[in-house]
Amino acid sequence: MKYLRSVMHTPGLFRLLAVRLLSQLSDGAFQAALAFSILFNPDRHTDPMAIAGGFAVLLLPYSLLGPFAGAVLDHWDRRRVLLWVNLLRAVAIVLVAITMSTSTPDTVVLLGALLVTGCSRLVASGLSASLPHVAPPRLIVETNAVFTTVGAGMLAVGAGVSGVLRAVFGADNGGSGATLLSGAVFAVCAALLAIRFTHRQLGPDRPDGIGHTAVYSVVRGLSHGLRAVVAMPSVAIVLSAIGVHRVIFGFNTLMFLMLVRHTELGDALGANVRALSLIGGSVAAGALVAAGTTPVSVRMAGRRGTITSALVLGVVAELMLVTARPVPVLIAAALIGLAGQTIKLCGDVAMQLDIDDSYRGQVFAVQDALFNTAFVGAIFIAALAIPADGFSIPLVVVGACLYLAAAVGVWRSRQRVEGPPLAEVSVPVPMSR
Repeated sequence: MKYLRSVMHTPGLFRLLAVRLLSQLSDGAFQAALAFSILFNPDRHTDPMAIAGGFAVLLLPYSLLGPFAGAVLDHWDRRRVLLWVNLLRAVAIVLVAITMSTSTPDTVVLLGALLVTGCSRLVASGLSASLPHVAPPRLIVETNAVFTTVGAGMLAVGAGVSGVLRAVFGADNGGSGATLLSGAVFAVCAALLAIRFTHRQLGPDRPDGIGHTAVYSVVRGLSHGLRAVVAMPSVAIVLSAIGVHRVIFGFNTLMFLMLVRHTELGDALGANVRALSLIGGSVAAGALVAAGTTPVSVRMAGRRGTITSALVLGVVAELMLVTARPVPVLIAAALIGLAGQTIKLCGDVAMQLDIDDSYRGQVFAVQDALFNTAFVGAIFIAALAIPADGFSIPLVVVGACLYLAAAVGVWRSRQRVEGPPLAEVSVPVPMSR
């Protein structure tokens, strides 16, 4: 109740949440429609390396450009960035839908989807960098939990929208193109809502590169973001933990994408879209639980204890996957969702509280790019290691060992994980303009 009363006095927080929900809805609808169109489309056929290549095309180019593009979040009014990037995303989704409907080769479709993904990641970084401007610092942990978890729920809702549209329009190329269009509608709605913020309400209060052109800021975006991370150990250590999780998540993603296409995981799961939906739903359920447990854990055990516990939970989850049976797989998926979301929430809090507002957008863009690279690299490794049916016990064991090594590393880091105490964090004061 105390949290709700505090939020009632920050109306900008509700608007930012609405923008995030619409953005996540657009992402969920587009990503699910694209996955259905390529993985489970009777007109198209894919193998593990083709799937890995698809992820690389979607994520790696932005991973190279993202740290530079993130500089615009700290140079221009973030409200304007959210408006125009959302509109660009809507146009890009329409182009992808057209290419899909005309039976264009996968490579061309993925190149169009690349622009959509880049816009989505820049919007996500902008929303995270803007949050401290509309949320009370003392409630930043709880607010992050609510925003991130409800946003993840919207990804699932968006995927559900695409599932319904796929049933209506069909699974072939024409139906896939029609299904993709829903993401464009949600992106336009997010853009129209973002413009309702006042000038500089979302920051930056003191633009990075002030007095210089945007090109100057963009060129220096990568170095500024990396320097800000290196200068703040509390951020660097948490981001390393998230990076380990992303590698393991990449292993598991490709394994189960291939496994559900070739194997019936018992009557409880089945195969193909049904099995993938149930596993994804379990991951989402675990993430939902993290929304309630993470703020409590951070208050009681601090970031270090919370992240270490989440990584140990990841070890347990990975070992449960060894059997590849329905019930252990679903439980493990929920635990991985809980662990990953917990670590991600701690990372967001670290960047929002410990990084100066002038560099916050660049830091979020840097972490997004680094983790996408780790995710894609892990998928390529998995593509080389997994057998034809998609399941590899050695890869699961490697994932458990990585979680364990990360847990030991975070625990030994001691107070460097914590950053400034919450009580010492002050509200950003806008500079005169």
